[in-house]
Amino acid sequence: MRHVHQSNSFLRYLGPLALLIGALVFSACQQEPTRATTAAPPDTAAKNAAKIPVTTSSEEARKEYLAGRDLQEKLRITDSIAHYDKALSLDPNFALAELNRANVSPTAKEFFDHLNKAVALSAKASEGERLLIQATEAGANANPTKQKEILEKLVAAYPNDERAHFNLGGYYFGQQDFTQAITHYKKATELAPDYSTAYNILGYAHRQNGAYSEAESAFKKYIELIPNDPNPYDSYAELLLKMGRFDEAIAQYNKALSIEPTFLNSYFGIAAALTYEGKASEAQAQLQKITEKARSDGERRTALFGQMVVAADAGKFDQALEAVDKQYALGEKSNDKPAMAGDLQLKGNILLEMGRYDDATKAYDEALKTTADSNLSQQNKDNTALFHHYNLARVAIAKKDLATAKTETETFRKGAEAAKNANQLKLAHELLGRIALSEKNYDTAIAELGQANQQNPDVLYLQGEAYAGKGDAAKAKENFTKAAKFNSLPQLNYAFVRSKAEKALAS
Repeated sequence: MRHVHQSNSFLRYLGPLALLIGALVFSACQQEPTRATTAAPPDTAAKNAAKIPVTTSSEEARKEYLAGRDLQEKLRITDSIAHYDKALSLDPNFALAELNRANVSPTAKEFFDHLNKAVALSAKASEGERLLIQATEAGANANPTKQKEILEKLVAAYPNDERAHFNLGGYYFGQQDFTQAITHYKKATELAPDYSTAYNILGYAHRQNGAYSEAESAFKKYIELIPNDPNPYDSYAELLLKMGRFDEAIAQYNKALSIEPTFLNSYFGIAAALTYEGKASEAQAQLQKITEKARSDGERRTALFGQMVVAADAGKFDQALEAVDKQYALGEKSNDKPAMAGDLQLKGNILLEMGRYDDATKAYDEALKTTADSNLSQQNKDNTALFHHYNLARVAIAKKDLATAKTETETFRKGAEAAKNANQLKLAHELLGRIALSEKNYDTAIAELGQANQQNPDVLYLQGEAYAGKGDAAKAKENFTKAAKFNSLPQLNYAFVRSKAEKALAS
């Protein structure tokens, strides 16, 4: 699985929360002398001087932190939590441990709670640690311009720290600038040839660029470095999944599970492969295994999200809504308002796909209110309010109310432009493309959709429709094929268009 912090297990699934938080960064740094320990020998000190410090008053807390970091970087997320919690019990002022604890949180509420603590403690940390905290906060507040500035400052201050480059690479990955991401991930591997984490995400960056051979090489190097851990096999399986080699992918996922039966991400991947092989009931059985083995609400949410997507893929939207309602109940139980808002966003998306436009609008309105009533930052609330215009534009387009759609789209576009948010601008182009497609202005639709998110199978499908409308059968087939064979881990956008794209190809 892609090397992201555990928050992304809900970020992938929550819709607007992914836009709220953006490309969050890892905070994982090299060992340094603590404030309360004896300084390292001169040669070690000289080597570590180029690394981001780890500031703690307790050597035992440091050991727990490093144990947690090691598990986190190997995507043993749930296992890492106890070590970070122990580190914080030993040193309650350990800002970096709070940041990493945020990044492995199984729920949105925990993520923000620990991030806020990290921010409050950042004055007690080193400059490098403060920059990591500030960069994560900027990402959480959907401020990519500020996040980039901070991460560039981090790399300038610590040019020989592999994790500084890894974080900046993560920013570029989130912005879909895979060429720049690859540059920083490669730099990380040059600085630390045994830094397995960088090879993992390097493989994903190559995969996103369509360079499957380079991706396979990176993943095989990842396996070579830590052959007794599950995630390298899970990541390689995801590449095989993308390439349509489903049986081979399942074999690699099972290899991961043979190493660590609680590595539940692999059940999620197996469910995807089985879905694309036309075995929906078997896919649901794999997702049920996650439910049975789940150790946290985050893992339960993973299972429910998968169940929702597989149901939607089969056109069983009522079942999909039931799964969303169960997700919402999990959030409601712990008063996890960011998660609840995300679930309402998902519900709205399903209702919109079903043609229940008024119900979709109600769900979107409730998501907005839930965020407004939360203790999230004002930046988050403002960003959610902006994203609401995107939702309303989608509903208006579906209802053929293009006048309202254009008004809402322009409001959203101006806000995204003012924020200099590249991902939101891609969404604005998507809306403009949808409007042009509705007006049968195919050239404009193609131009606008070409500037939208090319990692969204829904956009690829719309491009196919635009080319088909224009009469360009070859380009239509190319885009319908990309949409039909997107072969990602379960995601709702793909579930909505996969069968449509297959039918378009067949006709």
